[in-house]
This record gives sequence, structure tokens and C-alpha cells, in this order.
Amino acid sequence: MPEDLETLLAEVRACRVCEAQLPLGPRPTLRAADSARIMIVGQAPGTRVHETGIPWNDRSGDRLRDWLGLDRETFYDERRIAIIPTGFCYPGVDASGGDRPPRPECAPLWHPRLLAHLPRVELTLLIGGYAQAFYLGRRRAATMTQTVARWREYLPGYFPMPHPSWRNTAWLRRNPWFEAEALPVLRELVQGLLRER
Repeated sequence: MPEDLETLLAEVRACRVCEAQLPLGPRPTLRAADSARIMIVGQAPGTRVHETGIPWNDRSGDRLRDWLGLDRETFYDERRIAIIPTGFCYPGVDASGGDRPPRPECAPLWHPRLLAHLPRVELTLLIGGYAQAFYLGRRRAATMTQTVARWREYLPGYFPMPHPSWRNTAWLRRNPWFEAEALPVLRELVQGLLRER
């Protein structure tokens, strides 16, 4: 008998595959319902998300919601928006003080099974290089900036984006086309899908 989404989500949330490599222990964080029209694929939770168990519950999430033109209630309505990061648990920090990459076991293990339960997703936001690498594969450009600059080529299914981290403020200044050209189209796409039932 095929698994249902609720059973699968419970299995994901109980995952301990890379427990030994997680400095704060496992706390898989994701949201999904089979009615979702939009999927957000980011990197991995930060410490605040790990503490609260709520994805994008930090300053990066505030900026992402602003980019999308969404309030918190709409953003967290899993019947409309699935939030499935590349890595479900906080991976720790690297030598530079930034977060480590998402654990490599996570996306190959869980994403194909989750996607099988999300038949109505029409737009997937690929936030950052790790999400773009997993979903676009050889179709992505040589750099994250080049991939995001070619956002039109990946429509209608995918919309590559930079991470909304405040560490990327300098990137946004160097690439004003993202906010001037890409974000208005993204907001229109998101609003259109959320209006449809």
C-alpha cells in the first residue's frame, strides 16, 4: 500500500540518518500538504529555526516574505506553500562563521518521495546554490549569480534566487537587476498561484 503524506512527514521528522554530524542534534524542519501550489527549497535551518521548529523564522525569512509580498499567515499556510529545505536539520557553522552546507544525505533520501505527494506544485523557488544544484543539475550556470540572472530560462517550473540572508546585502547592491526585474515577476507569479484554488 503506498504511503500517505502524513506518514511520510512523520518519518522525515523522525529521521536520524546524520545525527552524529549535527552539533545541535536532529530536528528536521519542513512543511507540506498535497494541495500546495508553490514549493520553497532553501538550504538548511539556522539556529533560530532549529530552536523554534518553524522554517524561515528569522531575519532571512523576514526578507524572503518581503521579496514575495506575503504576510506570515499566508507564507505559513502549508495548504498553499510547501517549505522543504535541501537539508532538514541545522548543520553547524564552518570556519568563517557561516552555516555549513546542508547535509548531503538529506535531499536525495527524502525529496523524491516528498515530491511524489505534491502533485499540484507549479512553481518551485530555488533559494541558493545548493537548491539550484539539486534541482537544476547540469542546467544551472557556472555560478549562483549567473543561474539567478538566467531566471527566465527556468520558468515556468523553477525560479532560482539568491539566499535572502543579510550576508547577501552586498550581492543585492552589486546586482540591482534582481530586485528591479526579477522580484516583480516573482511576486506576480506567486500571487497568481495563491489566488487560484
